[in-house]
Amino acid sequence: MRKAVEGMSEDRRPDPATEAFVVHRSLLFTVAYEMLGSAADAEDVLQETWMRWVGVDLDTVREPRAYLVRITTRQALTRLRTLGRRKESYVGPWLPEPLLTAPDVAEDVELADSLSMAMMLVLEMLAPTERAVFVLREVFDLGYDEIAEAVDKTPAAVRQIAHRARAHVAARRPRDVVSPAESRAALAAFQRAIETGDLQGLLDILAPDVVVMSDGGGVRQAVPRPIVGVDKVARLLRAGLEKVGDAVTFEPVQVNGYPGLIMRLDGEVDGVLAVRVEGGLVSGLYYVRNPEKLSRVARETAVAR
Repeated sequence: MRKAVEGMSEDRRPDPATEAFVVHRSLLFTVAYEMLGSAADAEDVLQETWMRWVGVDLDTVREPRAYLVRITTRQALTRLRTLGRRKESYVGPWLPEPLLTAPDVAEDVELADSLSMAMMLVLEMLAPTERAVFVLREVFDLGYDEIAEAVDKTPAAVRQIAHRARAHVAARRPRDVVSPAESRAALAAFQRAIETGDLQGLLDILAPDVVVMSDGGGVRQAVPRPIVGVDKVARLLRAGLEKVGDAVTFEPVQVNGYPGLIMRLDGEVDGVLAVRVEGGLVSGLYYVRNPEKLSRVARETAVAR
């Protein structure tokens, strides 16, 4: 992608096209990421958006934000259909690429909820156009007319798609929105239990129907299918920790808007653990080990809506 400085005029100020793109870049990345679940693919979409944006006659653009979102959505939809075919041959469970996010993201409850690993997995159940409409309407609060232009549908059709998508999401999404403080407390209790080998503490913080999913991408060892139930999950965690012993360390971070952990073996990043908390208990554990999905764990990623 061309850097902003390449679009600067002689007085070192960015030209209008570059300035508009830079202003809305975090928003555009978030739109693409929520549609794709992949930061790498979202960055590719932003590059494609930029290439199209610099060819636009800005005199014909009334709202740069809406115009840029429209380009991004169209490019993301094209890539989303390609990703669907790629996921069919993916080895083992597929999880979204984790993002390290700034602490203040958690304060925007709607944004954090939409970025959470649990919600991203729910969005995977939607058809591409349903996902685009849901994200643009429910997360970014775009009008039906704007969304219609982005997905090449009529406003009436978009309303129907939005209704259908909301119903699908409502049937699968986590039951309630959890405060940042509650999430931090549950994760801290979970971390204490696994660091000290406190089996009872682990059983006390895990929900009865807790689920574990891990993504190794066929490169790293991972559980081949979701593990459900507090007893099975506790045994799995204890066996894994006994195997690595003192070589493992845990670093609390913000993962996709919620508290999570970076896990290291002998000082090297092994994976990123995102959690879902409901009713004060950990109800979901999502462990990403695929090295191709760990490029965003060295720094925070800017997201916005």
